[in-house]
Amino acid sequence: MASADSATPLLDAFATPDDLRKLPDSQLRQVADELRTETISAVAVTGGHLGAGLGVVELTVALHAVFDTPKDRLIWDVGHQAYPHKILTGRRDRIRTLRQGGGLSGFTKRAESEYDCFGAAHSSTSISAGLGMAVARDLAGSQHNVVAVIGDGAMSAGMAYEAMNNAGAMDSRLIVILNDNEMSIAPPVGAMSAYLARLISGRTYLSLREIGKQFARHLPRFMHDQAARAEEYARGMVTGGTLFEELGFYYVGPIDGHNLDHLLPVLRNVRDATFGPILVHVVTQKGKGYAPAEAAADKYHGVVKFDVVTGRQSKAKANAPSYTKIFGESLVKEAAKDDRIVAITAAMPSGTGIDIFEKSFPKRTFDVGIAEQHGVTFAAGLATEGLKPFVAIYSTFLQRAYDQVVHDVAIQKLPVRFVLDRAGLVGADGPTHAGSFDIAYLGCLPHFVLMAAADEAELVHMVATQAALDDAPSALRYPRGDGVGVDLPEAGIPLEIGKGRVLREGSTIALLSYGTRLAECMKAAEALAAHGLTTTVADARFAKPLDTDLVLRLAKNHEVLITVEEGSIGGFGSQVLQTLAENGALDAGLKVRCLVLPDIFIDHDTPAAMYAQAGLDANGILAKAFEALGKDIRQDKVQLA
Repeated sequence: MASADSATPLLDAFATPDDLRKLPDSQLRQVADELRTETISAVAVTGGHLGAGLGVVELTVALHAVFDTPKDRLIWDVGHQAYPHKILTGRRDRIRTLRQGGGLSGFTKRAESEYDCFGAAHSSTSISAGLGMAVARDLAGSQHNVVAVIGDGAMSAGMAYEAMNNAGAMDSRLIVILNDNEMSIAPPVGAMSAYLARLISGRTYLSLREIGKQFARHLPRFMHDQAARAEEYARGMVTGGTLFEELGFYYVGPIDGHNLDHLLPVLRNVRDATFGPILVHVVTQKGKGYAPAEAAADKYHGVVKFDVVTGRQSKAKANAPSYTKIFGESLVKEAAKDDRIVAITAAMPSGTGIDIFEKSFPKRTFDVGIAEQHGVTFAAGLATEGLKPFVAIYSTFLQRAYDQVVHDVAIQKLPVRFVLDRAGLVGADGPTHAGSFDIAYLGCLPHFVLMAAADEAELVHMVATQAALDDAPSALRYPRGDGVGVDLPEAGIPLEIGKGRVLREGSTIALLSYGTRLAECMKAAEALAAHGLTTTVADARFAKPLDTDLVLRLAKNHEVLITVEEGSIGGFGSQVLQTLAENGALDAGLKVRCLVLPDIFIDHDTPAAMYAQAGLDANGILAKAFEALGKDIRQDKVQLA
């Protein structure tokens, strides 16, 4: 029950969309305003993706008011915009746990609610999933609706075109809502964004009279034929037809996505239509209704905790520069020396540090949009002509282009340089964005050189190594967040390919690290020393080619060898085991343990908590060492400062 002074009295009065659908249309504007207020208030506490959600407040209200969710399936592409949806679907009482350990996911998640009919976090999946649901419905003889919401940025991905092509050919009753906000994370790029802009600029928003004309098919047959011909001719005169119509969709739009008086009747007509597929082109504004977001370049796409009144974000002062920033600055230095270096990103210039490169070399920077497959093969083409492409993509997003990595890069041994940001566990974005698998899925490919930076200084040298490496593909991984605070070199010096380094010598236990778990290995070594166990700590630097001499020396001179990596089973540890087996190093009783991410998807939390759960912090390393030795140690002695 709403209190007398509540800022959200209507929102307080219902728990699910069933209650929402009991309200008259005249009250839905107030519901939308209150929903926007609640979304801003919640994200101010938790941080998260704000701009996209603010842009779809009215659309979210309209969809749940018109459609019988969850019986009618509502699919959100990516899920950045799903916070208002979560508030309306029985999760308002938990919305301030968003992205917190044990709390609500930042994306749609099937296990979380029956209203989340499809899990999402990567782009451009909604139409394919929706078509699958629509076909399953038809095969079962059911009548419910399937609605897939997709953004204009997500429409640049090939998968979206594939899905529309298939849906149009099948003539299935599917509703696609194109949420056109002229922006993904970065400013829009490519032909699709230009095309949508032309559609919008070439036509005024539809009037209710025009909307009625578009649904001539609902008339009796003899009237429908005449009206449809007239309406089709008229639309052709205005727009020349649309790409969507050529693909087999009935196109409706553009419609003002913040005008409920337009949205509601259109969605009801679409809901009641017996034909399909239908695409409703809805124009929205990212960050709508919150002045600081509207004024920001990124429309508050992703924010930390902030003050609602001022919009000022409470960003903690970093003790060290971020790995992403160091990569961007290092690449600029290398490019200043070599005009063959070019940079490619897939709609993530700021997330990958390519925005830093672009400021210095705009003509050598290419944002291909949400199109990782194209981006990889585009880079391969550049490499054939003697350029040095650096492809900066999140580890988890490179998964989308795996065939291109294999077929277009690895087989042809083209020197494409992959730079994988967000390697390892990423915190609040959870398993969908974790860079868990790249060591495994790249490590099995011939010709690849795989590197992982242990700290920010190593990152500088590894960028230089990639720039110098011109006869094979390579991949460099580094984590999200800030460096460890080591001094940075003035310039990167190319490393010897396939050679690691030893940071600490011991005789009983060898810790062989790949990546930024090196700092935790050093902590664990100190604790082991306190227990009288001398420990060698080595940084492999390369997973491929592996430093075979180093691995065999560690195996020969220590009782226990533990590999440590921020990746899945099948990665660096597997490379080490294969080398040990091939060289007979396992035949004499060496105790080998591989510390990897557990064979589960770890839910979102702080990175520290996630690594502790994975057993990849200093305590986990220490415990594994004692386990391998067959020794017992009391829990209080295992704990580290």
